[in-house]
Amino acid sequence: MINKDNKSLLLDENINDLDNICDECKKEDESVLHNLILTGFKICKSCRISKTIFPI
Repeated sequence: MINKDNKSLLLDENINDLDNICDECKKEDESVLHNLILTGFKICKSCRISKTIFPI
C-alpha cells in the first residue's frame, strides 16, 4: 500500500517530467508536450522529423 508521502513524491516527479525540454536536443519547445501525449517520447518537432527521415 502506498502512503500519502510516497504518493505526493510520485506526483511531484511526474509533474517535473512535463516540462517542455526536448530529450534529444535539450531545447525548450511547445511541441514537446504535444509529442509526449501523441507518441510517448519527449522530443520536439524538429527532432521528431529528423528521427522520421533518418531513423538510425
